[in-house]
Amino acid sequence: MAMDINDAIDSYFQYLVVEKGVEKSTVSNYADDLKQFFAALPERKTTDDLLASDITTYMMIEDEKGLSTSTILRRLSSTKNFYNFLYNEGLMSEELPNIEGPKMPKRLPSVLSVDDIDALLEMPDLKKDSGMRDKAMLEVMYASGLRVSELCNLKMNEVNFQNKIITIIGKGNKQRSVPISDFALDYLSRYVSTSRKRNKGVGSKFIFLNRDGKPVSRVYFFKQVKKYALEAGIDQEISPHTLRHCFATHLLENGAELRSVQEMLGHTNIATTQIYTQVSSQRILSAYDLYAKHK
Repeated sequence: MAMDINDAIDSYFQYLVVEKGVEKSTVSNYADDLKQFFAALPERKTTDDLLASDITTYMMIEDEKGLSTSTILRRLSSTKNFYNFLYNEGLMSEELPNIEGPKMPKRLPSVLSVDDIDALLEMPDLKKDSGMRDKAMLEVMYASGLRVSELCNLKMNEVNFQNKIITIIGKGNKQRSVPISDFALDYLSRYVSTSRKRNKGVGSKFIFLNRDGKPVSRVYFFKQVKKYALEAGIDQEISPHTLRHCFATHLLENGAELRSVQEMLGHTNIATTQIYTQVSSQRILSAYDLYAKHK
């Protein structure tokens, strides 16, 4: 039995709110998506007019508009759910095939040049206790590729100063050991033996402490990195995670093996690490282009 499209949409939204407990604000977003869908296919007036192929047709229409992949995927999801509801209610005779939307492009991580990294790491004021601590944090993160949460929660017993190894429990409760350079280790040692000794939390198991003797928070460190980047004249949008990206990219640019970098970063899947090979290649090509222009 055919049903007017507007009545079918009303029935669908009532089902979402009453039976599925979906928030009205979310339903409103679905309504906007379906409005766009039926504006693109104005000949669909009743449920009898609907075809399983409508989804593919609509996806092509949206793609030609130059819309972002995320927008297309969201509208596609809203429409597929509506069509599946109609099929389950006996208002559509065709079941939707498995339709995959466009793949979300992988965003390449933001990476600084070695010169910008050097400038950033020089910004903390070593005459201040907080500056010595921040300097040690920046150096350790860039030298080891730790996640910001791993850095902020780094414990004294996880650093082997003699063997120059940091051993941590990362994502998925997996343990990994990461070598750390003499340079970073030197600043870490200086912090531990000077300003940290004056901190009220000197007996804490955590290394990096705020003025109250508690572990430095991710939010605070994020703000400090932004501040130092501004002071260094870096106009690129960066975060603490940028240091992890730089660690990986700069290693690969200097001939490190992909598998070794994967292990140091704690990536389960090597495909995640391979993103950095794209960044590295782009940076090298960019440098070559600049060189070619100035020849």
